[in-house]
Amino acid sequence: MSGVLLWVVSPKENASSLLGLMPRICTPRRSKFCPKLGFSSRVLAYSGAVVNPARSSEEKVYEVVLKQAALVKEQSTVKRKSLDLDERIVTEGLDNWDLLDKAYDRCGEVCAEYAKTFYLGTLLMTPERRRAVWAIYVWCRRTDELVDGPNASYITPKALDRWEKRLTDLFEGRPYDMYDAALSDTVTKYPVDIQPFRDMVEGMRLDLRKSRYQNFDELYLYCYYVAGTVGLMSVPVMGICPESSASTESVYNAALALGIANQLTNILRDVGEDARRGRVYLPQDELAQAGLSDDDIFRGKVTDKWQSFMKGQIKRARMFFDEAEKGVSELNSASRWPVWASLLLYRQILDAIEANGFDNFTKRAYVGKAKKFVSLPVAYGRAIIGPSKLTKQLVLR
Repeated sequence: MSGVLLWVVSPKENASSLLGLMPRICTPRRSKFCPKLGFSSRVLAYSGAVVNPARSSEEKVYEVVLKQAALVKEQSTVKRKSLDLDERIVTEGLDNWDLLDKAYDRCGEVCAEYAKTFYLGTLLMTPERRRAVWAIYVWCRRTDELVDGPNASYITPKALDRWEKRLTDLFEGRPYDMYDAALSDTVTKYPVDIQPFRDMVEGMRLDLRKSRYQNFDELYLYCYYVAGTVGLMSVPVMGICPESSASTESVYNAALALGIANQLTNILRDVGEDARRGRVYLPQDELAQAGLSDDDIFRGKVTDKWQSFMKGQIKRARMFFDEAEKGVSELNSASRWPVWASLLLYRQILDAIEANGFDNFTKRAYVGKAKKFVSLPVAYGRAIIGPSKLTKQLVLR
């Protein structure tokens, strides 16, 4: 499924399931971890843009982008509460601050295990931002596990409804467990809106009922749901460089583009794996235009038609990566390196598909350790260049 975090690391990347993290979908209760978390009413303002069928997918998603950007602009005028220190609760020798610290630490452990390169990059962030990124990662990972994990066959639409209700509760300061508590605390400190989180749950619903996409407009919306949402979740935490002259909307658009690029890359890498599950995430109309069908995919033979088709698909994914690069340089300096590293590494998966002769039926494209090590200093070099200089270099490239 999804291409996550943040903006780049994918929960699906590591085949191991988070058995210990699998959420129990039941009625949330007031948690001892966060007895009273503050909440801004702005966070729950719902945008109906994504569900309006009269518009193209890009137009629907852009409405959400504008809303996220507006929240960031309001950050300086909106006072966001944190834990109420007058209501400190002591449980088994630990007060609520100790429990929150433990919750964040657990989130960091999960990130370190399943997104090693990105985790190392987060260590360059300020402690507060680092912890917030970990909390978002874990929520996205757990959500992904609902439909891609070991218990996926037991997940029903009603279960996802309960998971979304639980999401609403944690945004209102009623987390169910330790991992929820970390995210519940995070959303009180940053202008993080609930809509991208809800949209990711909607992406899970699509995975339950839909295994074909008629055109790229449909596929784009799916990619936004399961991956583009992550960029919108994370930009408020990573922050925009004070020296940046870019508009807030353009930075969010770049984050969205990176999520789309990542998910398109996932799809192209996993064609064979998805086919064995009866799924085809490639636009049906474009397959037909190329003289291909689902039967050709299930047959799993690399033909001239398939190679030509894949070249076009890879070209489009790279266009989204190009758009994303313009925004990474606008992030806060402490947040750039992990995002650049992840972007460069993920983009090389497309190179690996080409190197495999476009055989994504029987060969899994991946980036070797040597290339990963080479990419890290390159990413660091880009990260230390200021926004205006790097943007000019990318435009002239």
